[in-house]
Amino acid sequence: MCCLFGMIDGNHRFTGKQKARMLHVQATASEVRGTDATGIAYNSGGKLHVFKRPLPAHKVRFHIPEDALVIMGHTRMSTQGDARRNYNNHPFLARAGSHSFALAHNGVLYNDVLLRATQKLPRTNIETDSFVAVQLLQQQGTLTFDSLRYMAEQVEGSFSFTVLDDRNNLYFVKGDNPLCIYHYPDSGLYLYASTEEILRKALARMPYRLGKASQVVLACGEILKIDSEGQQTRAGFDTWNLYTRGYAPYSFLMEPSVRSRSVPLPASPDQAYIRELKSVASFYGFSPDYVDTLLTDGFTTDDVEEMLYCGDI
Repeated sequence: MCCLFGMIDGNHRFTGKQKARMLHVQATASEVRGTDATGIAYNSGGKLHVFKRPLPAHKVRFHIPEDALVIMGHTRMSTQGDARRNYNNHPFLARAGSHSFALAHNGVLYNDVLLRATQKLPRTNIETDSFVAVQLLQQQGTLTFDSLRYMAEQVEGSFSFTVLDDRNNLYFVKGDNPLCIYHYPDSGLYLYASTEEILRKALARMPYRLGKASQVVLACGEILKIDSEGQQTRAGFDTWNLYTRGYAPYSFLMEPSVRSRSVPLPASPDQAYIRELKSVASFYGFSPDYVDTLLTDGFTTDDVEEMLYCGDI
């Protein structure tokens, strides 16, 4: 499992040093979901920058320029692609047409090899399954709701994506993996992390008082765009490809004529978390049924996640 985190300074209220301190707190809290690598992406001086290192977040020092208003981050637990080879780590920097973008992913994709073959995607030395999402967006030649929808409907597995373009638009592509976004209307600030628990732990250590927050609700199957001024725009995508491994909710096993493909059904946090555990466990050679057995035997989801991290499963 990995963690997405980041911020949008919508009203230009914070200095570069203040944003660096806030991001360090967020990234360190996100270590609970991955310590193999840490990375961020931001726009500065009219250019999109990516900084990433194969280090746990608490060992990474962020230097955020004053003009960087939107910062997208990722902490990684490797399931595919050696984190010591920094090109395997998130965020990934690429171009779609005339514009650059950075992408980060939380989850596991199953059909990356198949997609590279069927879509005739170029060979690359990047071994991470997540990179196929980058290649699909490159193939579309643009970064829009339509191209993001296309990408989200092509990949199979579990996911939530964040994508930052060189115009300071941050996109959240919400699949069945958790994602929590807080908005602080008084300051125009947005903060986000893969789980509410991680975000709350980070907030408890924040060096600044941020005021009262409201949660931005984002359902499975939604795409949310927030620009550098904090304005929100939404779209959606078909979520059927998320439930292909034999542990789909019953409603998604109905015939297409019975269920509605145009209105995605949101997964509960527990369901999404369990599916993510199963996704990661499969890369270690354990079936989804084995995770179910552990949970039935009384182990908690936190117990199973700790086993995965420590290699005790």
